[in-house]
Formats: sequence, structure tokens, C-alpha cells
Amino acid sequence: MKLSPHFYLSEFTSSQTATRLMLDNIPGPQEIAALKLLCQKVLEPVRVHYNRPVRISSGYRSPAVNRAVRGSRNSQHAKGQAADFEIAGITNLALCRWMEKKLDYDQLILEFYQPGVANSGWVHVSYRLPNRNQELTARRVMRRGRRRTEYVDGIVG
Repeated sequence: MKLSPHFYLSEFTSSQTATRLMLDNIPGPQEIAALKLLCQKVLEPVRVHYNRPVRISSGYRSPAVNRAVRGSRNSQHAKGQAADFEIAGITNLALCRWMEKKLDYDQLILEFYQPGVANSGWVHVSYRLPNRNQELTARRVMRRGRRRTEYVDGIVG
């Protein structure tokens, strides 16, 4: 099923976790409608602007898949509202900077980007109405001998 000119539903439902654990990862009509909006309003403009394929690393997650990957109970991935992605040859920082200037979204998160390290991290974006247009940067930090994820406001490179 085509969600927009450059995106297919299969790109958003492909999951190594679902395959390995034999979990269903098929979205319902409400989630498909949300994925279409995400593609049309956010991912399609990114694809057209950069004229390069957008590689989705995480799209829709069924409730079972979301639990298996230890996703948040409120994950927008489980609602069909979010995707994690990259574009070969474009830094995730540059991608986020363009998106924050040009697009409307709910959340834009630069996840685990390391300046000077090619292919580090990825971009998380979500779309829902009303959108918050919130920008965050996720980093791994050590706290009390344990690795934690810290979120800071803004896109920080």
C-alpha cells in the first residue's frame, strides 16, 4: 500500500523484532491514516527537498512490538504518528536544522548524534494535530554508573 508518492506501508511495518519474536506488526485503519499524514506532511517534503531515499529504521510498532523493544507506553510509533530515519550522505544534524526551519511536526528529536562521527544517531519525527513543534536532542549519559538517556531542549549538535 502506498502512503505517499515515495513511501509504502511496508517500510513502516518491517521489524526485525517482530520477525524474530513472531509478533504481528500490522496497523489498523486509524494507524494507517496517521502514517499517511506523517508521510504527506513531513517525510515526503524531506524526500523531495533532498532528492534522496529516506531510510526508515523504525516506523509503526504494534503494542506487542512496542513492549518487546521497551518503548514508552505512550509511544507515537504505536499510534502510527512517528518514524525514525536517516538519509545517506546527509548528517542528521543538518537534516534536523532544515526540518525545524521548513516543516510543521509534533516532535523532532536528534537522537544520539555525535559531531564528527559519520552515520551517528538518527532523526525521530512525529506528526499529530495539534502539533507542538517541539525540538529535542537525546544523548546517552552516565549517571551513578548507569547509562541513561537525557533529553535537552532544542537541536544541539
